[in-house]
Amino acid sequence: MYQDIDFSKIIAVSSRHLSRLPYLEQVERICSFHPKAFLLREKDLAPEDYRKLAGEVERICARSGVQMIPHFYPETALETGSSILHLPLWKLRELRETAREEGKDAGKLRFGVSVHSTEEAEEAVKLGASYLTAGHVFATDCKKGVPPRGLDFLKAVCRCSPVPVYGIGGIGLDGEQIHTVLEQGAQGVCIMSQMMKI
Repeated sequence: MYQDIDFSKIIAVSSRHLSRLPYLEQVERICSFHPKAFLLREKDLAPEDYRKLAGEVERICARSGVQMIPHFYPETALETGSSILHLPLWKLRELRETAREEGKDAGKLRFGVSVHSTEEAEEAVKLGASYLTAGHVFATDCKKGVPPRGLDFLKAVCRCSPVPVYGIGGIGLDGEQIHTVLEQGAQGVCIMSQMMKI
């Protein structure tokens, strides 16, 4: 069914509210396809609930050899032994500013950053981003009524970025669509809805 899909180009994005199976079973199923990574972006959870869930998800990902990428909480990333953390740009700015004021660095963590313009991409790279997610590329229910930024936007971000860029937003398990995104210079894609229903 998914013969034309290269799952190594996909970062699966978590949304437990969209899960077809009980959530942890769905994570197991997603990991069985061996995506590039599993981004645990559950923004509505309280920090302690997120930390507990991250521990459970990390164990599932580790069994399948899939990298879990925690979202937002540096402490959780460090606790789960992750080397990478995904952040909105404002949060990376805040972390860098705090580190500068306190004379500390961010340790061994690398950062993925969500960006929505070439200016944001350039700033994220200056702040030390290891990869970017750029979107939203296509129309998506997650951003109802907000026009997509499109393929030209994605191409511009890819051209200005020295770090890998992943297209996000309205991308499904469609080999042709994924190929179109990669043609813009993206390293891969992020898929939420269809990965949570696979």
